Formats: sequence, structure tokens, C-alpha cells
Amino acid sequence: MRHTWRWFGPKDLVSVDDMMQAGVRGVVTALHHVPTGTIWTPEEIALRQEQISVMKDGAASGLKWEVVESLPVSEAIKTQSGDWQAHISSWIASMRNLRDAGIEVICYNFMPVLDWTRTDLAWRRPNGATCMRFDFIDFAAFDIHILQRKEAAGEFPEEIREEAARRFAAMSEARRAQLAENVVCGLPGAAEHFSLQDVRDLLESYAPVTDKVLRRNFHDFLEQVAPVAQEIGVRLCCHPDDPPFGLLGLPRVMSTEADYAERMAAVDLSANGITLCAGSLGARPDNDLVGMMERFGARVHFAHLRNVRRDSDAIRGSFFEDEHLGGQTDMVALVASILREEERRRKAGREDVLIPIRPDHGQDILDDLGRGGQPGYPAIGRLKGLAELRGVEMALSHTAIRQG
Repeated sequence: MRHTWRWFGPKDLVSVDDMMQAGVRGVVTALHHVPTGTIWTPEEIALRQEQISVMKDGAASGLKWEVVESLPVSEAIKTQSGDWQAHISSWIASMRNLRDAGIEVICYNFMPVLDWTRTDLAWRRPNGATCMRFDFIDFAAFDIHILQRKEAAGEFPEEIREEAARRFAAMSEARRAQLAENVVCGLPGAAEHFSLQDVRDLLESYAPVTDKVLRRNFHDFLEQVAPVAQEIGVRLCCHPDDPPFGLLGLPRVMSTEADYAERMAAVDLSANGITLCAGSLGARPDNDLVGMMERFGARVHFAHLRNVRRDSDAIRGSFFEDEHLGGQTDMVALVASILREEERRRKAGREDVLIPIRPDHGQDILDDLGRGGQPGYPAIGRLKGLAELRGVEMALSHTAIRQG
């Protein structure tokens, strides 16, 4: 596996030096400051590559920008409104510029309005660590009583509505404000920051976009970008919905194995691939992560290895970000499946033998606490996760060698 690390640029409290000391081999980043729909210029790409290449004292880091996460897909593209065709042209131009700079893997998502959703960004664990959490009751309280979406009440079971009403009534004004801020936090490091009214306006723009329409629009996007990616040697990998079930009355089209199979079959090119995010997909009890890796491995171009623990087996339910070897996904079995896929690629003579993985998210521990870093992206918590994943990989590899 190719060990990588997500970096949010010079403003990230985790420095290039920190990444070096963590033992990563490549960097996952994006031009978060560039507005969605705008071309990523060669100059901006080169600047980010230069920032990655040096340590604080000016010494060469040896690190390179290996994976883009994310090249944003605009709401205009998802809804096919406004300047959506111009935005696709800009997306393709950005992809060409990235490839010219030697970057071959681009992660993106097709989630409407919010890129990921959590109700708590620093939920305390019994050992004093904090993590991110999605609490379904709190989310219902936000949707019904804070956002006040007209259709919200009818989309939750009666018992959820009643508990949400009780919980909202017991919340302080500070907690209500914090809950709203947490839910609309969106993509870490993104140029856009939404207000409640922004979310209401975006939801209104999605009124005509049904599940069927969003799937069609996604297909139209892939039909334009995937052939270009195939031609120039770029591997595209779509990130799953997070969480992988419907929220705010919006359609979700990348939540299950069936969704991924449909998207890959719609534009059946090797460039049209998958970001296998174990945490996002693992929030649904009916997603078989190891099975998906076995069945779709040839099209897995990037993997996020993190773990979640669900409160129940409900499809729509609460969960929190557990330790990397905790949670309900068998991470050892998943890493073993990734290594098997890499061996298949090696035997087939593929150039992309090593699959880039990163220790996605992490619990805030030790000096992470109170540091004020990006939610979900602590230095020490991810270092711990990477060390554990590296240990699993090494143990499995050595076992395979002895048995072989």
C-alpha cells in the first residue's frame, strides 16, 4: 500500500515536517482556496507542489503531491443548472493541468449540498479522547427545529420526532448554535462556508432533482470527464456519500455497492473508479467492505482506512469515528483484501500496483486536544492510525512470505 496523508496546505496546523516524521510516502491535498467551478491553473498547482517539497528549514522533504482530494464538482453540475457546462469544461481543464504536473489520481464526490455531515466534531470518549459523531436524534432536531425545513417532520419516524423535540427543548442556545455550525461545516478547508440560509437556498435549487435526475446528471458528467481521463492517464475515484443515507430530503446516489456498480457500468472505463472509504460505507450495516474490495478491486484507485461504530443496525442511525482498529469493520481483513488486489495487479503487469491509502480521520488524543486543527484530522490521532495500519500490513505481508 502507498501510505499517504491528507494536508490542507500552508495553513494546516500539521506541517510538512510533521508528515515526514509520521512516515508518510505521499501527500493528498487540494487547492481548497480556489472557488468551485474555477480552473486550477498550472501556477497554483506548481505552488502547492513546491510547498510540499520543502521542510521548515528549507531542506527537501522528498514528498510529492500524489492524490487530489478533492477536485470539487459544483452544485450547478449536479443540478444541471446555470453555468454547468462551463463548470465541466473547467473541471476537465483542471484535470489536464494536474496530469501535466504529474498527478494521476483525482478523488471527488457527487454529494448534494453538504460534503459530509456530523452533529459533533469533538465528542468525548471515556478515555478523554474526542472524535466526530453523527447523532440521528440531534440531526432530526436540527432539520425540524433549527433549519425548519418544511418537509422534515414527515421524513422521520414518530419516535424520532418526539425524542428530537425533547432534546431540542433541553438544548441551550449555545448548543443549538454549535449543532447548526457542525452540520453545515462541510468539506474541511473548502473556500465556501454555508449559513443556514445558504443551505435553505441550495435545498430549494434541488427541488426538481429527484434520485433519478441526480443519477442521470452524474452519468452525463462521467460521460464527459471519464473518456478524457482515460485518454490522458488519470484515474478518477468517486468518494461515497457520508453518511451513506438520505438527509435533508436530498437524493443520495453513492451509498451502496449497487450504486457503485451502476456508476462503473454506466461509463465502463478503467479511469472511472472508486475511493473505497471504509468509514463512510461502514456507517451502513448492509455494506460489505471486504466483499466490495474483492469484487471492485480492479477499479479501486484510492482507499480511506478509518472505522466507525454504529449505535444500532438501522440503515439511518447514529455512529461515531472509532479507532482505526476498533469499530465494526474488520480492518485486518480489509487490508488483507487490498494486499491481494495489489498482488493481482503485480501479476497482471499493471503500473498502478500500489493503492494509495491514508489513515482517514482520527481521534484527538494527547497534544491534539485543544490544538484547534481541522475536525477529524489531528496529527497524533492519525499518526497512531497510520502506525497501526502499517503494522497490520507488515504482519500480513510477512505471513504471506512465510506461507508462500
